Amino acid sequence: MKESWKKYSHTFFCLWSWSIRLFSFYFVKKVKKSPLPKGPFIIISNHSSYLDIFLMHSILPHSPFVFLGKSELLKYPILGSYFKLLHIPVFRNNKMKAAKSFVQAKQMVKKGWSLMIFPEGGIPDDNLPQMAPFKEGAFKLAKNLCIPIIPLTFTNSYKLFSDPSNYFGGARPGIVNVYMHDYLSPELIANLTEEEVMKKCFDIINEPLLQDKRHDEKRF
Repeated sequence: MKESWKKYSHTFFCLWSWSIRLFSFYFVKKVKKSPLPKGPFIIISNHSSYLDIFLMHSILPHSPFVFLGKSELLKYPILGSYFKLLHIPVFRNNKMKAAKSFVQAKQMVKKGWSLMIFPEGGIPDDNLPQMAPFKEGAFKLAKNLCIPIIPLTFTNSYKLFSDPSNYFGGARPGIVNVYMHDYLSPELIANLTEEEVMKKCFDIINEPLLQDKRHDEKRF
C-alpha cells in the first residue's frame, strides 16, 4: 500500500513463484539461456497459459520488473487492487488513459524497473500455441526509452495449465520449456522501424514453436 514498500514486491513474488513451482511440481527447463543486458529492459513473451505469469518471477529473479497488462484485470476485486498498486494497467480503448499508462511505464523505467509485456495482448482463443499478431505498445516503448528487448518463448505451458474456465482442460505437473533468446540492443532497435522490430521479435519467439510443430509432424 506504500510506495516505499514497492521495492520489496519483486522479492515477494519470486518467493510466490518458487512456491508454485515447488508445491505444484512445475519444473522449468531453460532450453536456451542467453546472457541478459544491464537493466532496465523490456521483456516480451508469447502467452498461451496463465502459467507464463506464475513462473516469470522465478525465471528472472534478479531482474525486478512490473507487468503491463490489460485494464480488464481491474474488474476483479482482489486481483484488480493488487494489479493497480504494483503494476501498470493498459487502457487500450481510451487514448488519454493509454497515454497515462505510457508515462507511468517511463517513470518506472527511470526508477530502475524493467517492463514485462505480452505483446499478443492476451491468451489467443484458438490454435495454441500458435501466436496472435503482436500489438505495437512494447516496441514503441523500446524505441522511445532506448532500452533492450528480451524475447522469451514458452513452448508447452499451455499443455500443463489450460484456461481455468475450460473444466476439461489440461492441468498437471510437468516440465515447462523456456527459451531466453538473445536480446535486441538499443542500437539495433534504433536502426529499425517499429514494424521491423515487431516482426523480428515475432519471428524470434515463433521459431521454437515452429520447430516443435515440425518435430511433431515428423513423428506422425
